[in-house]
Amino acid sequence: MADSRRPGPTRPPIRLRPAPVADPPYVDEAPDLWPRPSGQLALDLFGTGRPAAGRPAGRRPDPRPRPGHPAAPPLPPPATSTPEATRAAHRFVGTCLEILNGYRPPGQIRALVEPGRTVEVTEQIARAAARTPPVRRRSTRPAVHLLRLRVCQPRPAAVEVAAVLTGGGRSWAMALRLEHRRGTWLCTALQVI
Repeated sequence: MADSRRPGPTRPPIRLRPAPVADPPYVDEAPDLWPRPSGQLALDLFGTGRPAAGRPAGRRPDPRPRPGHPAAPPLPPPATSTPEATRAAHRFVGTCLEILNGYRPPGQIRALVEPGRTVEVTEQIARAAARTPPVRRRSTRPAVHLLRLRVCQPRPAAVEVAAVLTGGGRSWAMALRLEHRRGTWLCTALQVI
């Protein structure tokens, strides 16, 4: 009787080949394959182009402090804000959210804005209102929410704020600057991004 089984697919034989060497050759193995460094890096931004004094060429400088040599000065601490400045930022962004959600009329922002900047700030709030879903008057849930608020105080009388808002399936950012003038914090710049 003949074999009624069907022959299976034939596989080509597996051949093992050596992988190429991934490591560069040592300096003494093949000096003509790798170019010698010319003393200047490709992106030498400061233009020094020469190795540190007292160190062999090609070695990195030692970052550890040496006896008799002062260590590098520490970096200044990141700019933080005072609790008063943080409260002022939260109050201003909260007022903007209440205007966007229809709980306050837009005219109430004037008390928190520098008099010469009122038109610019109200235009930016109107731009933000155009991005929000329609306001439902009887709704108790706000349509626009605050996702994140970052406050930085670069100097004692100024605060820079970045706020991430969401509403209607979209997210956007507000960047603003508050300055302490006449005993209160006033908005001097607002940008809806």
